[in-house]
Amino acid sequence: MNKQAIVFWTVIILATFGIIGILGRASLSSILIPLIVFGVVFLLYKYPPARWSRKAKTPKIKPSAKTMAKVNAQNNASARKSSSSRKRKDYPFQVIQGQKGKSEEDIPKYH
Repeated sequence: MNKQAIVFWTVIILATFGIIGILGRASLSSILIPLIVFGVVFLLYKYPPARWSRKAKTPKIKPSAKTMAKVNAQNNASARKSSSSRKRKDYPFQVIQGQKGKSEEDIPKYH
């Protein structure tokens, strides 16, 4: 066993003895209240209420017909652009050939 494992298990054993000692001296109400609080927090963490969920919510304000027409037009335009897939993209740059002649010796062999 390495040093960290020995320290870890020593702390766990001492914590267990401490909890057993506290439980031996404590009354039922002083044990029950923290257990209930811990249980409620655990259940809220595990099963949060629907109003706390982070799911996408529908907007509370209904968009106008004009706004929906614009959104639909934009969606249709982007769908048409993506559906017509081209092999190459158009870039605003152009390669201009230099005045030197190319020779086979100048081309790197690792390409």
